Amino acid sequence: MSDLKAKFDEAVNYIQTAEGDFKPSNEMKLEFYALYKQGTEGDVSGKRPGMMDFVGRAKYDAWEKCKGMPKEKAMQKYIDKLEALK
Repeated sequence: MSDLKAKFDEAVNYIQTAEGDFKPSNEMKLEFYALYKQGTEGDVSGKRPGMMDFVGRAKYDAWEKCKGMPKEKAMQKYIDKLEALK
């Protein structure tokens, strides 16, 4: 698990500090966000944001799609998704 966690942290750092031509779409950002949240916190919790909170609602819905996925699998999918883009 520690090796996976190290690779995951490295991938997260790469995404957060990406420079140059890396311009992910909003949909891709939501996918990375959902996998990050699932990998670090587990299943989504709390109430779904209201209709006027478009960003919060989109994030919640994206994260909810990962519900039930083990943290390790979410971390691996995050890493794999980034590797496919490089």
